[in-house]
Amino acid sequence: MNKSKKIVLVGHFGVGKSSLIRRFVSNSFSNDYKVTIGVQILKREIEIDQKKITFIIWDIEGKEALQEIRPSYLLGTSAFIYVVDATRNATYLDFNNEIDYIKNNFPNIGLVSVANKSDLINEKDFRAEIAKQNLVIDFFTSAKSGENVDAIFEKLAINFLNE
Repeated sequence: MNKSKKIVLVGHFGVGKSSLIRRFVSNSFSNDYKVTIGVQILKREIEIDQKKITFIIWDIEGKEALQEIRPSYLLGTSAFIYVVDATRNATYLDFNNEIDYIKNNFPNIGLVSVANKSDLINEKDFRAEIAKQNLVIDFFTSAKSGENVDAIFEKLAINFLNE
């Protein structure tokens, strides 16, 4: 059995969406910052419990509000990965509103929240800060080191297999 699932990464520009995808798809990282214009689509197949899932991963250009994203990019989405930059609070100031927007407009679609660049922060202090703001982050990742990147997609794969 092989399932194919469209995953869309969303969040502000510069949070590391492209770097997370590059780490997951080709296990590489580059310090060179290249702005995504429009959308870039990559894929990777993984196997969980002897079942294969192909992720079609849409890397959408960073926007300050999800409402600014071209609606056609979101059609057929199986899950969203909402990414913030743990080093820049401007990328998560409107976090709860953005998460609510996804839940209200795409109620039957999976959603995972990610704080990227965890290698550049004191995670204990960051957790305390987001707790004060009532933010719920599912994964703390580092595209640079690879920390928890595969775990995001493994969690999604398990959820898809249990559908």
